[in-house]
Amino acid sequence: MTSPTKAEDSGSAAVLDPELTAADDAAKGEKQPEGRSPGQLMWQRFKRDRTGVVSACVVIFFFVVAACAPLIAKLYGKNPYTLYAQEPDYPFLLDDFAMPTGSFGGMSGDFWFGVEPKLGRDVFTMLLYGMRTSLYMAVVVTVLCVATGVIIGMVSGYFGGRVDYWLGRVTDFFLAFPSQLFFIAFMPVVTAMFVSPADETPTYLRAVAIILVMWFLGWMGLARLVRSSVLSLAEREFVEAAKVSGASPWRIVRKEILPNIVTPILVQATYILPSTILTIAFLSFIGVGFVEPTPDWGRMFAVGADVYEQDPMFMFFPGVALVTFVLAFNLLGDSVRDAFDPKTGR
Repeated sequence: MTSPTKAEDSGSAAVLDPELTAADDAAKGEKQPEGRSPGQLMWQRFKRDRTGVVSACVVIFFFVVAACAPLIAKLYGKNPYTLYAQEPDYPFLLDDFAMPTGSFGGMSGDFWFGVEPKLGRDVFTMLLYGMRTSLYMAVVVTVLCVATGVIIGMVSGYFGGRVDYWLGRVTDFFLAFPSQLFFIAFMPVVTAMFVSPADETPTYLRAVAIILVMWFLGWMGLARLVRSSVLSLAEREFVEAAKVSGASPWRIVRKEILPNIVTPILVQATYILPSTILTIAFLSFIGVGFVEPTPDWGRMFAVGADVYEQDPMFMFFPGVALVTFVLAFNLLGDSVRDAFDPKTGR
């Protein structure tokens, strides 16, 4: 048998040498596969979901419009507080029955969405500022409810024992309150604690009262969800390993448990916010929320319910805006849940 030549030996060494192989791959421009984080995988799945992307764009549009409401109103040249029917520039804005004189609720080049019956205020700016009121309030209530529910749920699920028992009983106690009846009965009590019944309640005080009452009765569902998720994770191997290594409970909760329950928390938050908006509108509709002259979606529905036979268009724009936002946010929540779920086929 013949012995290999020097050329063959050098060729074999070149093939077997990892440094030369890596250099050849780099010279050819070949890229090594890169790992992707869970956040990158979620973002890729979300981008493939057209419904989620469209819903996100709609939600972002509403928030941008709400944030820019004063600027838009300034460019538009109207505001939601002026009674334009009493202005000399618009002498025939309302008829003898205090209804808009033009077609479709008085829609024109000066008033894009028409005017309010009886008072003659601009509907477009009322809608903008009502959107601003509802979204700002809903964001504050959602943040408070999520923070409270996460803290109570994680403490209850992680420590267990008597802590879990007593926090569970407190949660059950708050769940026993009939929320809608409590809103109706307790809102006047909250405002009367700070303002005399003979005086007008300031708008900021009504806003604080609404936030407190909705926060008071809005965190229990998320607390139970977080508690059940923490209970399922507390006995997992990586949590036990962290305990054996001497990690503090705060570090275990922050580093091991919380990152694994972000998905249900985020999805639940996307359901709390639109539900909060509907509740705020309900309170204003029945007269225990915002009142004149604060622009609010619920108050617009209350006015529209009295004049829907004479002016059905007054209810059209706030109705479309409210339904569109709530539907888009609910669809966004579904898309976020599917994007976080690695088993989904979307």
